[in-house]
Amino acid sequence: MNKIFLVIVLATGLSVMDIYGAAAQNKIGFIDMNELMISMPEAKKADSVLKEYSDALTTNANDKQKDLNEKYNKFVADSATMTLVAKDTRRMELKEKIQELSGMNQKIQNQVEAKRNELAAPIQKKALDAVKAVAKENGYSHVFPKESVYIFPDADDLIDRTKKKLGIK
Repeated sequence: MNKIFLVIVLATGLSVMDIYGAAAQNKIGFIDMNELMISMPEAKKADSVLKEYSDALTTNANDKQKDLNEKYNKFVADSATMTLVAKDTRRMELKEKIQELSGMNQKIQNQVEAKRNELAAPIQKKALDAVKAVAKENGYSHVFPKESVYIFPDADDLIDRTKKKLGIK
């Protein structure tokens, strides 16, 4: 009976030690995802695409503003010879164009932000997949974003390994 009890105690003790041993073997790492993503060639391409897109929207808005200014100046110059009905019609047209332009800046900002998110999504996925692969290959149980960790436990910065995995120098 004592032998059975001793075997149970030893087996239980070993399994508890295995649990604590596994916990002690956890490797913790951290990474600056912003730095990683900015260093990726895809990010540079996305930035140039976004700039072109933003410039095109801004040029379009400037053209509309120029068109409005020309129509307003023509209205002012021609209003002395216009009938009351023609003046009212032109005023309504100008008012519509002014309303259209009044929300243009916000609309451009929203469109640029949507395009930024669209371009960033595959870059973020590729970066995250690389971090996961590096963590798995090197036995890391936890990888924290460097941006949101204030106190670093004994941990490794995975930025260089992840850049190497992505072929970034």
